[in-house]
Amino acid sequence: MAVDRSDVTAFVALGANLGDAAQALRDALKALDDTPGLRVVRASGLYRTAPVQSTGPDYVNAVAEVSTTLTAPALLDALQAIEQQAGRERPYRNAPRTLDLDLLLFGGARIESPRLAVPHPRMAQRAFVLVPLAEIAPALVSTGQLAAVADQAIETL
Repeated sequence: MAVDRSDVTAFVALGANLGDAAQALRDALKALDDTPGLRVVRASGLYRTAPVQSTGPDYVNAVAEVSTTLTAPALLDALQAIEQQAGRERPYRNAPRTLDLDLLLFGGARIESPRLAVPHPRMAQRAFVLVPLAEIAPALVSTGQLAAVADQAIETL
């Protein structure tokens, strides 16, 4: 007998810096919304940022709020499948990418496993996460967190 799962609100960071990065993010939002058990509730605008701990072209970033009946590991699987469909390769840590989807928050869950850490362990250190997250869910980002990343250049597209 299948167990009905209640919807969980989750937040996903989207980024790309290879090819048409803005279009890659728009395509990823559609792919998220087309995934069974997943619905995009809202998405931030697009932002341009310089690579962090990496090289290559500037990134285009956004954050999406999703409602899902998937478990956190199943949502991670879905995100990685969308990355693969977009041609994501992982030749080395922080390599330029056609698409990067990171699970930031999954309801109020705290998850620490070899495969998944939620809340995302570096989200509070990244303007490219906090600024778009604050746009769509201002209660989740404090002014202190935004002040801590104010030195990281970020511009609205």
